[in-house]
Amino acid sequence: MNVGRIPADHPLVGGHKGPVLDIAWCPHNDNVWQIPDGGLSRTLTEPVVDLVFHQRRVGLVLWHPTAQNVLLTAGSDNQIAIWNVGTGEVLLTLDCHPDLIYSACWNWTGSKLLTTCRDKKIRIIDPRKGEVESEAIAHEGSKASRAIFLKHGLVFTTGFSRMSERQYSLRTPDALGEPIVTVEIDTSNGVMFPLYDPDTNLIYLCGKGDSVIRYFEVTPEPPFVHYINTFQTPDPQRGIGMMPKRGCDVATCEIAKFYRLNNSGLCQVVSMTVPRKSELFQEDLYPDTLSDEASLTADEWLAGEDAEPCTMSLKGGYVAGRSAPQLTVTKKANALAGAKERDKDKDRSPTPAQKRDDSHAGTPASATPPPAINAAVEKQLSDLVDEIRKLKSVIVKQENRIRALEATARASLVVLR
Repeated sequence: MNVGRIPADHPLVGGHKGPVLDIAWCPHNDNVWQIPDGGLSRTLTEPVVDLVFHQRRVGLVLWHPTAQNVLLTAGSDNQIAIWNVGTGEVLLTLDCHPDLIYSACWNWTGSKLLTTCRDKKIRIIDPRKGEVESEAIAHEGSKASRAIFLKHGLVFTTGFSRMSERQYSLRTPDALGEPIVTVEIDTSNGVMFPLYDPDTNLIYLCGKGDSVIRYFEVTPEPPFVHYINTFQTPDPQRGIGMMPKRGCDVATCEIAKFYRLNNSGLCQVVSMTVPRKSELFQEDLYPDTLSDEASLTADEWLAGEDAEPCTMSLKGGYVAGRSAPQLTVTKKANALAGAKERDKDKDRSPTPAQKRDDSHAGTPASATPPPAINAAVEKQLSDLVDEIRKLKSVIVKQENRIRALEATARASLVVLR
């Protein structure tokens, strides 16, 4: 694995028309962005699909835990849209929040939705009916709060007290207004983001601007949320992401891995391991975990079906169950379908349009030869691409130099005054 600073002209995932406010990895497809196996050779500028619905900027995206291609988005227009990304169409819309939506979380089977809002309330919603089943004040403070569903149905929240002290609480869905436990942590002002591991029932609390990661275990015995330990570094964090369990190294008893973005721009890898002398597979640390297979299709979930997430054993390490699908988004077909779904499509009777396509596909290759590319032209194109990348690098360096000179000039003006 290459480490260190990347060059200024390194290819990126582009194509966005504004700042990126949120990011979410699809649990059922590790290559939704169609990144080649060898990595990017050029910056991606064309999206696989544009999902257009919200009237204002989108600040939250969330994949469904069991249904293939189902994505939730929430915008500053206080609306929630639930999409079938494979067809690029909106399945459902929810208009039950009077103010900005801070967070959203599916329950274990994806049948319920938990949200927090600027009006200080947490809500449990049936997304297919569009009904709010219960709601309550989460935390008295005016700053942002977060809430997640735990595996067995409990609700864990983070927020602020009326005196701006950071808190966490544990609640039951049928009594949201009566927390089982509420604990004050400190007086820092960074919003705490709970990251949950359902295999070990551990919750990791990471605050923006914090230099620590606190982790707790949730058990049926009082005090229910048990403090375990704190990971501490000298650098504060701007953001953090958690690797799915199938990406952890079972040989070293790694139970969690985080990618932590520091204020300096450094991406730090944080590994949580359990010290064990035995080199055998530790079954108590690694129960069957979430796999990359979906339990339902988008249509099945929309029709009212629910299912437990598919699981897999990590004994021997993770082995991909299927090759990454090639995504081609259309308004009708399931663009993100995996190999199993494509095999089902092969077994279905062909439509008249498919028959026509098949008849054209039978044309001999010699009848329509592919256009030949002159070797000299191909070399010229390659040289042009290299030249463009070098020019981009020079532009970036000059921009940094201009900013430095402007800062020096401003400092000189202040001294002269």
